[in-house]
Formats: sequence, structure tokens, C-alpha cells
Amino acid sequence: MARFTFRLPDIGEGIATAEIVAWHVRPGDRVAEDQRLADMMTDKATIEMESPVAGSIIELAGEPGDRVAIGATLAVIDMEEDNGTADAVSVSLPSERAERPTTPSSIPPEDEGDPSTDSERKDTEDKAPNEARRKILASPAVRARARDLGIDLAQVQAEGEHIRHADLDAFLRYGREQGYASATGAARPDEHVRVIGLRRRIADAMAESKRNIPHFSYVEEIDVTALEGMRVQLNAHRGELPKLTLLPLLITAICRTVPDFAMMNARYNDVAGIVTRHGAVHMGVATQTAGGLLVPVIREAQSRNIWQLAAEIARLAETARSGKATSAELSGSTLTISSLGALGGIASTPVINRPEVAIIAPNRIVERPVLDGEDIRRALVMNLSISCDHRVVDGWDAASFVQAIKRLLEAPALLLAP
Repeated sequence: MARFTFRLPDIGEGIATAEIVAWHVRPGDRVAEDQRLADMMTDKATIEMESPVAGSIIELAGEPGDRVAIGATLAVIDMEEDNGTADAVSVSLPSERAERPTTPSSIPPEDEGDPSTDSERKDTEDKAPNEARRKILASPAVRARARDLGIDLAQVQAEGEHIRHADLDAFLRYGREQGYASATGAARPDEHVRVIGLRRRIADAMAESKRNIPHFSYVEEIDVTALEGMRVQLNAHRGELPKLTLLPLLITAICRTVPDFAMMNARYNDVAGIVTRHGAVHMGVATQTAGGLLVPVIREAQSRNIWQLAAEIARLAETARSGKATSAELSGSTLTISSLGALGGIASTPVINRPEVAIIAPNRIVERPVLDGEDIRRALVMNLSISCDHRVVDGWDAASFVQAIKRLLEAPALLLAP
């Protein structure tokens, strides 16, 4: 057999190195041509690396989290005889084969099978010799919970054939009296998780932002009773249009306010000492994914109506969470919204998406009594938080910007005015 040296190809955009996010093969594995070998992360996106030949894996370059230089050996493969060569070869994969960006949220776990291993089953048999021949039937979720609680499933009586969460609950309630378990269960073992891939990129970006930007935050209370009433009415008559959430309405209010506060829709190059105040609003929408926080971008948000914004928010959220967002969709924002939805809390102090100079965070909407002149009425109230770069944005400007947004949100008919 011939030995094939697969070198990390030039994936363009001036990239010098890429980080190993995950291996999908191990030494000794047989691979087919075009089979996925690894996921490599650059500053722009995560790239799938595929084997250009069939054969057996001899050597891999490193562990997840390690960086590999362009042109360096990524994998060594013993080729199948029908690949047509008897000599050792060293070939770089053409860059166009690798340009299929994804995000770490699309990376499957290495082992999606039953988390109960053979050794765990043997331990169970050793601890309960009378139960050794009884096959323990339980879902992976139940097994994982039992393991976290320190419960031996062989001691749990099931109502049916399978042990279920209700059976674990019953064991926790009554098992202690029989000497099987403590009230709280065993302590979970310490877990060491290496910070790699998207998680490391987020960590680096947040550290850079907090290290370089003097943040300040401002919070204002907004009565959104009329806004929520209008949103409900619009949704009731939307037909085939997408369902409206608060975000399209808030983005519309921001876009209508930005022309009077150009310093808010800006990016600061602190090395060159230049603030670029952008005419178009490229709105970043922080989106939680399985792999971590991503910020897909709504291009030209100021030119879209509320229905178009709703459709684009839904599309970008789906592409981000499914791992299909492109690097272009995840870069170039000029102002960012970070929303935790129902978990929005009372107030927040979001970290700025550097090199932007501001980030806005709507908080949870709550119902409570408010004074209206001499009357008391029920109202829906939301706090709106903003964090700003104090090097280029003054507190007065930030407060005035939020107050202008508040006036629009409290008189929502203005959002639909030409």
C-alpha cells in the first residue's frame, strides 16, 4: 500500500493556521473517499475536511484545540490498492474542496450511543449479584440522571419493563429508608472541559472586549402595553406573513432613531484611532446555539419593514442553530441586540461586540400596576438596557438615544408611519 500525506490546504482569506475542533476518525479507522475527517475552525468559520482517498488512518496531527499551520500534515493514510499508485505521495487538497463553512453547533458528539458502558454494567452486576441476570432497561437520559445522582439502577424497582424518571423519584423518596441512598445522592465527579472551537473564540472575543473597552451601561423602563396590543392585533391578521415578536418592532424603532444618533451605529478602530459612523444599519442579533453564542447579521435593517425583519430574524436564527450560517452572515454588524427572551431578567449589562460601540438588550416584559396621573392601571413594562464604549459615546448620548427609542415604542403607531 502507498502512504498518503494529507496536508492542511490553503483555505484562503489570508488564513495561516486553523484550530482542530473535532476528529471524526481515529488511527486505525478505515475511511472512504470524501469521508469527513475533521472540523477545522478559522477566524471566519468552521470548515469540514474530507479524505481525498480511501484507506486506513495511520496518524493524526493533534488533539482538539491544537492549531495546525497551512501546509502542515493533518493526517497520514495508508491508501487502498485501487487508488492507482504504489509510491508514497504527498498532496495538498485543493482549497475549493474545503470551503463548506459550518459552525461547531453542527458537530455531532463522538458517541451518541447508550452512555452506559460495559464497565458500568459490570459494576452494576458486581454490586448486585442477585440481579446480575436481570437486564436493566432504561433510556440514556434516565441512565445519565441515575449516574449523576449516584443511584445503582439495579436497586431501582420499575413500574413497567423500563426504569423511568418517576421510578428514580420514588427511589429518592423511599430508598433512603431502606439504606439504599442518601437524601441528596452522591456528589458528581469533577469535570475538566477543554475550551476549544467556538467556545474559545467567544472567550477570546469577550476578554478582548472587556480588556480594551471601558463599558458603561444605562437602563430605562418602557411601557409596552400599547406596543404589545398592536403586536397581538397584527399577528391576528397576518395571514401568510411571519409571526411578529418584539424584536422586529424594536429594530424598527432603533433604525428610525439612529439617523439622529450616528455615534451609536459605529465601529471604532482603536489602533488607527478612527470611528466609522455607518449610514446603513447592519443589525447583529445575538443567537444562542448548541455550540455557543453566534451573532448573525441583518443587512440593511433600516430598509426592511417589520414583516421582512421578522422573516430574516427567523431565517438567520435557523441557519445559525443548524450550523449552516456562512461567514458573511456572521460578520459586519454595526450595532447588536442581545435578547434572552423570557429569561430576560430585570436588567442586564451586555458585553459590546467589538469593534462596535454599543449593544442593546431588551429585558423581560412584566405586568404590574403603574401610576397614570392620579389613576392606577395595569401595564406591561419592560426595561431596555444598553452598554456603550465610553471612549466614543458619552452617557448623555446613550441616555438620549434610549429615550428616543422609548418614545417610539410607547407610541407604536409611529413605527408604521412613512
